[in-house]
Amino acid sequence: MATNKWGKRIKAFRKLKGYTQIEFAEKLGISVSQLGEMERGKRIPTTDNLEDIATKLDISLEEFAP
Repeated sequence: MATNKWGKRIKAFRKLKGYTQIEFAEKLGISVSQLGEMERGKRIPTTDNLEDIATKLDISLEEFAP
């Protein structure tokens, strides 16, 4: 499932950059539950979400893609 791959990548890069879910959700301007659902593959991140996540993690979309 592609959604789960995105979620695993989001979580891995978030942890690599040292953010907790709470800190990163606040940085993105979304709720912790929304971020958690994305990381677990229960919510499909939009293109805008992915661009914002990549920007906040200081990585390119190409580097981020599963």
